[in-house]
Amino acid sequence: MSILVDKDSRIIVQGITGSEGSFHATQCHEYGGNVVGGVTPGKGGETALDAGLPVFDSCHEARERTGANVSLIFVPAPFAADAVMEAAAAGIELIVCITEGIPVRDMLRATAFVKKIGARLIGPNCPGLLTPDEAKVGIMPGNIATKGSVGVISKSGTLTYEAAHQLAAAGLGQSTCIGIGGDPIIGTDMSELLALFEADDDTEAMLMIGEIGGQMEIHAAEYVRDHARKPVFGFIAGRTAPPGRRMGHAGAIISGADESAAAKMKVLRACGVHVAESPAEIGAMIADHLG
Repeated sequence: MSILVDKDSRIIVQGITGSEGSFHATQCHEYGGNVVGGVTPGKGGETALDAGLPVFDSCHEARERTGANVSLIFVPAPFAADAVMEAAAAGIELIVCITEGIPVRDMLRATAFVKKIGARLIGPNCPGLLTPDEAKVGIMPGNIATKGSVGVISKSGTLTYEAAHQLAAAGLGQSTCIGIGGDPIIGTDMSELLALFEADDDTEAMLMIGEIGGQMEIHAAEYVRDHARKPVFGFIAGRTAPPGRRMGHAGAIISGADESAAAKMKVLRACGVHVAESPAEIGAMIADHLG
């Protein structure tokens, strides 16, 4: 099993006719064959990709004509929040926004709308998600993942890839890999995804990769302490970051003592999470604990 996406997912790509959207839509379609069309206003009736997928003027039309339940967004930042809300209003159940640089004010409005509608948003500014051998929604390289039993949640795209590689080398593999994004405002946090993995019969363990800044990892640790029955592993990036300076992601800035890497690692361990000191240790640590 998996969470959020599988072989039955039906994906549309908002911005499919742009260079980035076209490239990654092709990769996603070649991986799982799940892409059923795209949306570019004003280009309805055209086709996209070598597969000749239909292009629609709106998400509403795309969902009505294709039965899509997932939307992958490659829309420029000034229009991306509206694209997210359009997908939610059309009844798309899972929205994955890759776009970076969306204004925080726009995302506050979009995330509130998505929650009100009852859809789920992954991102923005994220690599998306991947269920090995079933579906790829985003920009993760499909060749790094292998089917297995570890659910991966990460703020860092690069570390997601590294963790997946190490898990594959250790013979464990992944049930689903999810890059949640590193912006201050995102659609789905670690605690929500831990709960989904906890309920998935074929996920035997969870890995969460966090970073400095914010309280998300603290809240996730509290979820583990209070609810998790499966083993949870973690890593926090940014141990050498100076306070008050943003490092990489817009959300990666330490504004309080409990938001440093060392402080978060301490809380994670206190709540029962097995924490790696270095990203190079992630695969071996999980393999050792799972036997």
